[in-house]
Amino acid sequence: MSDTVIRVENLGKKYIIGHQQQERYTALRDVLAYKAKGMTQLFKPKSKIQNPKSEEFWALKDVSFEVKRGDRIGIIGRNGAGKSTLLKVLSRITEPTEGRISIKGRVASLLEVGTGFHPELTGRENIYLNGAILGMSKVEIRHKFDEIVAFAEVEKFLDTPVKRYSSGMYVRLAFAVAAHLEPEILVVDEVLAVGDAAFQKKCLGKIEDVAEKEGRTVLFVSHNMATIQSLCNQIIFLNRGQVQAIGNPDSTIQLYLDEGVTSEDWSDLHKITQRRGEGALKFSRLALLNDQEKLVNAALSGEKLTFRLYFSSFSEKYTYKNCRIGIAISSISGAKIVLSTEMICQDEVDIRDGESLDFCIEKLPLTEGGYSLMLFAESNGIIQDWITEGIQFSVEGGDFYGTGKPCPPGHQGKSILVDFSVRKSCYEYSK
Repeated sequence: MSDTVIRVENLGKKYIIGHQQQERYTALRDVLAYKAKGMTQLFKPKSKIQNPKSEEFWALKDVSFEVKRGDRIGIIGRNGAGKSTLLKVLSRITEPTEGRISIKGRVASLLEVGTGFHPELTGRENIYLNGAILGMSKVEIRHKFDEIVAFAEVEKFLDTPVKRYSSGMYVRLAFAVAAHLEPEILVVDEVLAVGDAAFQKKCLGKIEDVAEKEGRTVLFVSHNMATIQSLCNQIIFLNRGQVQAIGNPDSTIQLYLDEGVTSEDWSDLHKITQRRGEGALKFSRLALLNDQEKLVNAALSGEKLTFRLYFSSFSEKYTYKNCRIGIAISSISGAKIVLSTEMICQDEVDIRDGESLDFCIEKLPLTEGGYSLMLFAESNGIIQDWITEGIQFSVEGGDFYGTGKPCPPGHQGKSILVDFSVRKSCYEYSK
């Protein structure tokens, strides 16, 4: 019991979303009328509930968990799941609507670039200001000062107002202050994505030192699954403001990647209208499979990914010659990222209705983000099916090099050729 530093019980955070109609301009009479209407609602509570122009939104609902001293907690979830809201409530930046939070220890938060900095003060002055906010004496801050400056690499600009800092300089100094002023609990949001690759590696190393060597508690939010997996010993998976799962990194991350996947195929291609071709042979369904041959809703950078394509035809069996079946992956903006060499077969091949082909990538070389897929099938020079739009999937940050490093940023937005292995039943195809 004494090792518990954070206890969250039935936490909830509610926001009121207003849907006031926007006008070209607002006159004084409109402001007065709106304020008067608001005063009447104080005496008529029911009228506020029935007001169609306002809506309740629960960013967090019934969230409960405990954190032990020295734990490294990763918080994952889709955009809008409530991760940042949870950190803001734990950091006492915003008050919860309901529930109870108990925190033992000094909390340092790094939720956005320049958290707690005063733009008019210099870097030197902000170091002392942040230390004072954390409850440290001037002697303690002075003892850590040189180490903070060396880590942030801002010696030349130490006496420059931070409002003139770049975003990278901001985050370097902010993280250095938060990590070196000896907080018992360190709360870090996705702000590290602002820095360059070398600085990110440096920060992650410091977080590991803070957690493992110094025995402090770390709460870390990131979309990079490789970082989360290597850094954290426990994962909290948030989904629509609620705790979906709490557990070890491997199983919880897999649950997150499998979110929304059912026993049915991942995508029904019958609904797609952006296609052309004769249609004697058509793509009917698509499934994404991970290295364990399990259906997933999102791919993981650096891991094996299989696109399983199912076919439908007018007849029970369709025989074709000189076939070309290929796929191309593009970014959402349309830039070509990966282009496969088509599966080509000169002999006759029978594909029955409902059969499938697997396009396998042993090591997915894509960075985190959204991508679209194009499918192409041709027989004897005749296009049978060509889907150009309508298929989208996401890639989560992963371990591209197999060493805890993410997929290199230089691969984003460039055309690269990937080796696909293609298989169907007992047939083996190659490029």
